[in-house]
Amino acid sequence: MTMLHKKEYTPDARGPLHGIRVVDLSRLVAGNMLTLQLADFGADVIKIEPLKGDTLRAFRTNGLETFWKAYARNKKSVCLDFRRAEGIELVLQLAAQADVLVESFRPGVMEEMGLGPDVLLRLNPGLVIARISGWGQTGPYRHKPGFGTLVEGYSGFAAMNGFADREPVLPPMFLGDMATGLYGASAVMTALWNVRVNHGDGQVIDLSLFEPTLSILGPHAANFKLTGTVKARTGSRSSTTAPRNAYQTLDKKWLCLSTSTQTMAERLFAAIGRADMNSDQRFSSNAARLAHLEEVELVVQNFISQKTLAENLSLFDRAGVTIGPIYDAAQLVDDPYVIERESIVEIEDDELGLMPVHNIVPRLQGTPGSFRMAAPVMGQHSAELLEPLLGSASYRRLVGEGVIVEGSLATSAAASSTAAET
Repeated sequence: MTMLHKKEYTPDARGPLHGIRVVDLSRLVAGNMLTLQLADFGADVIKIEPLKGDTLRAFRTNGLETFWKAYARNKKSVCLDFRRAEGIELVLQLAAQADVLVESFRPGVMEEMGLGPDVLLRLNPGLVIARISGWGQTGPYRHKPGFGTLVEGYSGFAAMNGFADREPVLPPMFLGDMATGLYGASAVMTALWNVRVNHGDGQVIDLSLFEPTLSILGPHAANFKLTGTVKARTGSRSSTTAPRNAYQTLDKKWLCLSTSTQTMAERLFAAIGRADMNSDQRFSSNAARLAHLEEVELVVQNFISQKTLAENLSLFDRAGVTIGPIYDAAQLVDDPYVIERESIVEIEDDELGLMPVHNIVPRLQGTPGSFRMAAPVMGQHSAELLEPLLGSASYRRLVGEGVIVEGSLATSAAASSTAAET
């Protein structure tokens, strides 16, 4: 197995977002994805965790806290008791010094805690507040709980996904949360530009999980409203281009193929010795191929099934056809492209040793992001960030009263709790 590249931590690196302070009150995936984008490029992200820690810490694989470690890198952790007035006051003090605040409580909860936008913007008029919820801050579903799974079903994604004769298929990863986190990072930077460059006021970003998920489906609703047709599940085939599918090779491995342009389809047929199909009216256009899809699929599958994965890849690569392997994780981490591009790299972790993680995305050549620190243990930075605000005596008193939890105590508490397994 080829070794992945190791990335060293550079604590003093100054990314393009250096100087931006983010208070992150969010839980689970969407908020952590949002603030990861900012942290990787130099923003000072302060995770404010409750006494049980961010729920993402409980997402474990074979007992390993890999989700937290992947999405909490470059962030600091403060651990507070939100149920007590002293804890809320500390959140307000941190928000007063921040540029951005991110939260993912159900609508109304922040107001109940005394941390509503009216309070925060009165305290800090330039603050950008990103509010993540399942269904948004308005509308008839605003008070309903909402995880990514619900919006992946509600948006129409699951109904489109899978095979026609089987149940709808939910994604095996955090699709809705990831889309929301990426939209959220863009929205935060847009709002910050308005504050810093246009000298505008701070504002609230109403970020539902539902709407980003809906948006990535493209003209899904328009196709129905304009044609009256509900898109059927097509498995790995496409309803807009043909051929496009997953195909099994002679050695029982899998390839994925897409011919999204006419030129690519013509190359494919020439490569498999069927250039005659390019002049056959049944196959000479994309619309014709879709109308005769079963015949097209049979020709392509028969050819691919008579050669191994390596033989197919070599032949189609020489022909310039857009085809590639369907990898599992074991194949992915050993691929020369992934290794040379450093798409996945290894970073040091006190608990896990070397941990593979996705590299910083996207790649900025002039002002790249950096790995400044590993994902924190709970409350690791409580003293660093709160003692200067309170003074030593008040800080030690609140630690003694359990309002503030420091790293070692928080880690012990987390270790004794039951963690969810994935």
